[in-house]
Amino acid sequence: MLKLGVNIDHVATIREARYRGLLHGEPDPVAAALVCERAGCHGITAHLREDRRHIQDRDIWELRKRIKTRLNFEMANSPEIVEIALKLKPEIVCLVPERRQEVTTEGGLDVDTNLSALTETRKKLTDAGIEVSLFIAPDPRQVEASARTGSQFIELHTGAFAEHFHDKKGQEIELDRLISAAKQAHELGLQVNAGHGLNYENLKTLYRVPHLVELNIGHSIVSRSVFVGLDKAVGEMLELMSDYLG
Repeated sequence: MLKLGVNIDHVATIREARYRGLLHGEPDPVAAALVCERAGCHGITAHLREDRRHIQDRDIWELRKRIKTRLNFEMANSPEIVEIALKLKPEIVCLVPERRQEVTTEGGLDVDTNLSALTETRKKLTDAGIEVSLFIAPDPRQVEASARTGSQFIELHTGAFAEHFHDKKGQEIELDRLISAAKQAHELGLQVNAGHGLNYENLKTLYRVPHLVELNIGHSIVSRSVFVGLDKAVGEMLELMSDYLG
């Protein structure tokens, strides 16, 4: 069964637009996470950025206390955030790149260039009982390097696929890249997640990609919830995902 991790970052983005710097505000991303769990999602994803742009430290600790499913803690490979992760003990950490000017995470990690540093962090997290995923572009060099770090998962960056979805030629190119990367990762013993830009329209086309374990989706679900409510938005996404055959 293909699992759904709901990324609640954009719930926090809405809150921070009005209540930045305050210890209260709405909407509450933790309350949103609990709605998503009740609607049937398999995990909650949240990214504690170094600049604290959306999710705040208090959100992460409250999530750790209150959610009943799996906490996927997205983070940069920075000493401060690594120390938080080691104390927080989420079920899984997804290491992602961060750039100050971006609105949300764009692009994948350059694992090949940063192999030593990422392997060191992976070992620290593994020793603490935390699984590790690396957010990468569907590039054979990055897939191979990810396996060399000893990480259990990769998360394939589906942003280029989403951007080219309405361009048939571009869509096929990006799908081929994702298919090849997933097959390569599976052969190397890596489990394969995917995320970024996935929505209710492009999801079924992605099902040509084999070996997917979990999809992490946030913006599309939060956007849909404006019109139908968060529980129904999650339910609709889960219904679409039930057709995946692997």
